[in-house]
Order: sequence, then C-alpha cells, then structure tokens
Amino acid sequence: LIGVIGYMALEDYNFIEAIYMTVITVSTVGFGEVRPLSDAGRLFTSVLIISSIGIFAYAIATIASFLIEGQFRNLFKKLRVQQEIAKLTDHTIICGFGRNGLQACEELYEHKHPFVVIENDHERIEKLVANHPNYLVLEGDATLDEVLISAGISKARSLITSLPKDAENVFVVLTAREINKNLNIISRASEESSELKLRRAGANRVIMPEKIGGSHMAKMVMAPDIIDFFTMLSSHGGVSVNFEEIDLQKLKIAQTKNTINDLDIRRNTGANVIGLKKVNGEYLVNPSAETSLEDVYSLILLGDETQLTAFRNYLDSIAN
Repeated sequence: LIGVIGYMALEDYNFIEAIYMTVITVSTVGFGEVRPLSDAGRLFTSVLIISSIGIFAYAIATIASFLIEGQFRNLFKKLRVQQEIAKLTDHTIICGFGRNGLQACEELYEHKHPFVVIENDHERIEKLVANHPNYLVLEGDATLDEVLISAGISKARSLITSLPKDAENVFVVLTAREINKNLNIISRASEESSELKLRRAGANRVIMPEKIGGSHMAKMVMAPDIIDFFTMLSSHGGVSVNFEEIDLQKLKIAQTKNTINDLDIRRNTGANVIGLKKVNGEYLVNPSAETSLEDVYSLILLGDETQLTAFRNYLDSIAN
C-alpha cells in the first residue's frame, strides 16, 4: 500500500503502473522500471526494498521462533514430567481422565497422595493441564507396557483404571499385574459380567459407579441421616475428619505392642480405633482395647487431620 501510494505521488504513475512497480520492487525480481525514475523515486525505491526485506525476514524469524519454541516448550514439559515421575515411590497411577478419573485425582490431591494420570486424548490433556497445572499427566495408551513403565508402575502402590470400555480395563489390569505383582489394582466396570473377568485378570477391587450411585440414592431414602453423617465425615462435607488405615504388618508393631490398649492411641494422639482387619481378611468393628495385635493386619482410625498427623508421628516413634 505504501509503495503504490508513493509511486503514484512521486512519479505520477497510474494505479496499475504503481502496483506493478511495487510488486517487482518488493519481490526484487530485477525487471526494469515502468518509466525512468527521478532522484526522489530512486530513494523511495531503495527504502521500499530495504523495508520489504526487513519485514519479510522478521516475519520468517517470528514464525520459525513460534514453531521451534513451541516444540521445545512441549519437549521441556515432557522431560519435566518424566523427571518428577522418576522421583515417585508408592504413588498411584490413574488410567483415563473421565468423570471417575477426575474424582479420583481430586481426592488423592486433597490428601496429598502422589499420583500420575495416563490419558491418550490430547484435547482432554490440554484442559486438564490448564485447570490442574500441579497434576502429573502422561500422554499415551495405558494398555501399552512402555506407557505404564514410564508412569513408574514398578514403584507404584496402586493403579486405578477408569477407561470407558471394560475390555480396555481388563487389558490394563492384565498388563499391570504382570509388571508389578504386589500392585493394588482398582478397576471400573460398566457391565456386571465384566466384574469376574477383571478379578481373574488381577484386579483387587472392581467398582461399578452406576450400581453404587443407585444404592447410594436408595440409602438416602431409607437412612438419610446416616448418609449425611458420613458425608460430613468426608473432606467434601466441610469438616476435616477422615479415616486412616495403618498397616501393622509392614511396621511390625505387634512385636513391641501386644494389644490396642498398649498403643494408647486415644491419649497420645486423640484419634480413635473404629475397626481392624485381621490377617485372614476378617474385619472387626469397634474392637475392644484388649484386642490382641498378634493377628491384626491393619487398624482403621477416625480423627481430624491434626490427630491423624499426630498418630503418624507417634507411630514412627514407636516403630523405630
């Protein structure tokens, strides 16, 4: 536009001549002038050539920088995620970031439990990273061995697979169980017929969200106050009271403490023992203080975050 106006004003070219002169000048093709230029026209042409070359070079540099920096930025993000995952131990791997995966992530993040999300939908990953920048997200197919290995499955404590198709969940469970024999695997199922297949594949627990949702609604009809009470106990109910499971077998507390009363949990921490699981898988609700710890696998405690933190510290002191 500047070239056309300049030639029309300085050299009295018509519109077509000015366009032609501007095109051959900017493109530097070397054709001759429409008509001999005056000194002013030559100066204007020189400035036009230098300006056009500068603008073109700047445009190329800007586009190249955008593309290259974008690739480097994505590469840097992937390397950072891989480095963070490599540091994790006893974490949880969540396969699939649908509604169930999102709820699992929010719950784990609220309780400060480390986790890695595996998702193969790029658009969903972008939304996830934008809304939850602190989540560790790995793009890939969770049914592939190399993707699970990249997520640190060999050092993970648990795996939650909430993919939309039951067949995909079965494949993930099979692969995960083969890599890590001690992994605690929780799988989502849509069909009741899939539950047995998932358990055979190696899932420790199978959850059917639709079935749980219907049961929950029915209980709200029959015993609404009980449901409200448990909702209040959860972190989403506005009260910082929670449950904690303590694995006594790993800590070998039974070697130094014979009964629940010997632990003296209530006086030392304020938390309460509301249940336990025995080595044979049997559960005992509201055990007495004289209950022996000899065949107890884990204790289930109830308390607020301060009490549970005090109990962890107390447990470390007597376990060591």
